[in-house]
Amino acid sequence: MATFVGAVKKYLSGEAEEKRSIRSILLGPPGAGKGTQAINLKDNLGICHLSTGDMLRAIAKEDSPLGKKVAETLKAGALVTDSLVIEIIEANLQSDACKLGFMLDGFPRNLVQAQKLDEYLEGQDEPLNNVVEFKVKDDVLVERIAGRMIHQSSGRTYHEVFAPPKVAMTDDVTGEPLMKRPDDNPTVLKRRLDIYHEQTAPLIKFYQDKGILRSIDAMQSPEKVFEDISGHFKK
Repeated sequence: MATFVGAVKKYLSGEAEEKRSIRSILLGPPGAGKGTQAINLKDNLGICHLSTGDMLRAIAKEDSPLGKKVAETLKAGALVTDSLVIEIIEANLQSDACKLGFMLDGFPRNLVQAQKLDEYLEGQDEPLNNVVEFKVKDDVLVERIAGRMIHQSSGRTYHEVFAPPKVAMTDDVTGEPLMKRPDDNPTVLKRRLDIYHEQTAPLIKFYQDKGILRSIDAMQSPEKVFEDISGHFKK
């Protein structure tokens, strides 16, 4: 079987069919490190990273009824409607940025969304071929979330203890200020974790039954997590 990286090179050389070689989901609770790893994979493989959280936060900043509604929903740690999220994802999958492949981060969040995604991708004759589960204990997530800082435009993530920036609250690359998400606090995190365990965790078995689930220990160092993900993609 061609390796994950090999599949991309084959596509770029024109040897592959007109299909996206990489069709993947990063599955795990908030704070598991999906965004950090997605940036690494995107930079290395040239595929798009679609984070529903980032897209919804962008909508929440809009001065519109929808923007205000999404902002209130995110602040409470709740979820937006399935129909809105599915519409956003489908629109982005059709963009040129995703023509070589994609990683979905934060979607699907429940079985209904997973089934709708399957229907859409199978209709395009491009079913999912890899789902990576990030396994992290809840108490570790609380510690991670409490100190997390974000560079908004790039998605780069820092941590006050585990991965601090060179200058406090400043992005190492651009020198721009970092931010803390309003939903990155223990109270909202508990709500988000409850929702994850209730609605999203059942997807583990859903994709396991399809034979495309790969699980990794996401409590390791970011470098080791990246190594493990790359190893799974090469299988």
